[in-house]
Amino acid sequence: MMHLPQIISSYSFSSKDRFLTYVKIDTQSDPKSTSSPSTEKQKDLALLLVKELHNIGIGNAHTDEFGYVYAHLESNVSKDIPAICFCAHIDTSPDCSGAGVKPLIHQNYQGEDIILPDDPSVIIRLNDHPDLAEQIGHDIITASGKTLLGADNKAGIAEIMDAVAFWQENPSVQHGPISIVFTPDEEVGRGTDHIDMQKINAAYGYTLDGEKRGHLENETFSADGFTIKIKGISQHPGFAKGRMESAIKIAAEIVANLPKSTLSPETTEKMDGFIHPGGYSRSC
Repeated sequence: MMHLPQIISSYSFSSKDRFLTYVKIDTQSDPKSTSSPSTEKQKDLALLLVKELHNIGIGNAHTDEFGYVYAHLESNVSKDIPAICFCAHIDTSPDCSGAGVKPLIHQNYQGEDIILPDDPSVIIRLNDHPDLAEQIGHDIITASGKTLLGADNKAGIAEIMDAVAFWQENPSVQHGPISIVFTPDEEVGRGTDHIDMQKINAAYGYTLDGEKRGHLENETFSADGFTIKIKGISQHPGFAKGRMESAIKIAAEIVANLPKSTLSPETTEKMDGFIHPGGYSRSC
């Protein structure tokens, strides 16, 4: 059997090319939608992933009506080894457009300012993002300035797909049973609403949706949310004395009274809890 380093040196890694393809597919989820998935366009990437898995020999890969993708690699060893699962999510955040993404490759980054051409006011500076120092000498991929890139979590999808291709091309690399699942609607908190655990059938699971290289989390957070509805009393400003109740000011007062030195994202770390206002909307 070949040694693993020899196999890796001859393998043509595909994660970058896959990633550049995936980010161009708009898969933005919608927190206001009541459908599953919250946007039908998420299925566009799901169908592509199934096709690619079929092309590399995973005939059991399939997607369902909810946009989940399932696949399974059989064990190639005689020992009874527990199955593991690798997971990533298809959707991108609703906070910024995922349509018309133009990924840009900044080769051999040396710490210079990265100016995004579609909006030159967006500048990625090393002084603002010290972690970029770890990327000096590497290529960096960004969006062009008007959209999300979608690395969360299409980078994870590309990594998993590349790993599957590697295992398929190198059967001498031994592994136990491996399940793959790609989920919709993670960004809107509904990523597991319709997941089929029997299809996954794994003893252990790993989500590839972390931060920098070498970062590993062995726990997940739990969270809840609620909406406060404020009904003000509208009056013409010229005749408002004793009559107007400004809903905007009431909302501002609520936010201003939230904890600042504790229980906020900017002042907590590790396993500390926090309260975080996520947004507001106005209706007449």
